[in-house]
Amino acid sequence: MKNKAIYFVRSNKTKFGGAEIYLQRLVDELNKQNIHTQVINSIFPNFLMSWFRAVLFNLYVCALKKDKFYFSLERITCPDIYRAGDGVHKVFMQIENKSPFRLLNIVYLYIEKRMFSNCKKIIAISNMVKNDIIKTYNIPAEKIAVVYNGIKIIPSDFDASFKRLSKEFQISSDEKIFLYVGSGYKRKGVQEFLEILSRLKYRNFKAFIVGKENKIQHYKDIAKQLNLSKQVIFTGPRSDVNDFYTISDIFLFPTKYEPFGNVILEAMSFSNAVITTKFCGGGEILDQNYIMKTPQDNSIVDKIDALLADPIKLAKVKEENYQIVQNFTIEKNAKETMRIIYEYLH
Repeated sequence: MKNKAIYFVRSNKTKFGGAEIYLQRLVDELNKQNIHTQVINSIFPNFLMSWFRAVLFNLYVCALKKDKFYFSLERITCPDIYRAGDGVHKVFMQIENKSPFRLLNIVYLYIEKRMFSNCKKIIAISNMVKNDIIKTYNIPAEKIAVVYNGIKIIPSDFDASFKRLSKEFQISSDEKIFLYVGSGYKRKGVQEFLEILSRLKYRNFKAFIVGKENKIQHYKDIAKQLNLSKQVIFTGPRSDVNDFYTISDIFLFPTKYEPFGNVILEAMSFSNAVITTKFCGGGEILDQNYIMKTPQDNSIVDKIDALLADPIKLAKVKEENYQIVQNFTIEKNAKETMRIIYEYLH
C-alpha cells in the first residue's frame, strides 16, 4: 500500500462541482493518512464536442492504465472501483426524456454499460442509485456497496454571516430565509422551487438561489410572473455559500434527479430544515415527512406553511437535522471508502 498510489479519475476540474468538491475533500483526508494519491483530469479542450471529449478521455485513461489502480468518479470502461456519484445515465435520460440518438447519450450509454460490467466494485452513494444500477443493468447486488457522502462540518457564526449578507441584500431580521444551491436549474427544480414559494400563505420571507445557470433570465422571468421578484434573489455562483447556509431556515431542493446531493448534507450541517424529493438520494437520511413524491407535489406547501407558523417546530426540525448530519462526515466516508479500496488493491 505504501508504494501503490490510488489514481482518482475525474474529467472536470472545477471549484463548484459537487463531485469535484467531494474528491478534493477525500484526497485531503487520505493525504493526512499518508496515502499516496494522484488525480487524473481531462487534458482535452472544452471547445471539442462533449461526446468527442468523453470518447477521447476514456481512450486516454485506459491507455495510461497499465498496472495503475483506478478509483474513478467518471464514466470510463476500465475502472477498478467506480463511484457512481453521477447516478445512472440511462435513468436520468428516462426522467428527463432525453433523446437516445444524441451522440453524447450514445457514448455515455456505451461506456456506462461496460463500466458497470468491467469494474471490480461499485460504490453507490445512495440506495436509490444502487437500486437503479441493479434494475437497469442487472448487476448483482453484492457487487455494489452503498457509501453515503460525507462533508467537513465547520462552525458557523450567524451574526457575522447575517451582517455580511444583509449589507449586500437588505435582509430584515424577522424574515424567514429559503435557500436553493445548485447548478443546472431545470434538473434540480428551480421552477418548482419558485412555484412552491408562490403558493405559500406565509409571505414574510426572502429566497436565495445560488449557483450557475446559462438561462438564468428565463428563471428571473418566471419569478416575475409569479410576483416573487422582490423576494427571490438570484446570486449566481458564490464562494461565500456557507454564509447563505448559515442564515437560511429552509433548504428547498425539488430536484427531478439527484444521485445524492452534497447540498443536502451541507444544509443540514448549518441547521436548516431540508425539503427535497424522492428522486434525491440524500433524502434517504431525512425525516420522510419532508420528502416530496414528485417535484410538483403541492402537498408540501401546507407542511412548509406549518413550519413557518410554528417557530418551535421549525427550530426542532433544524436541530434534528444538525444532529443527524454529525454521522455523515468526510472522515467516516474516507474510512468506509478505504475499507473497500483495501479489499481490492493488489
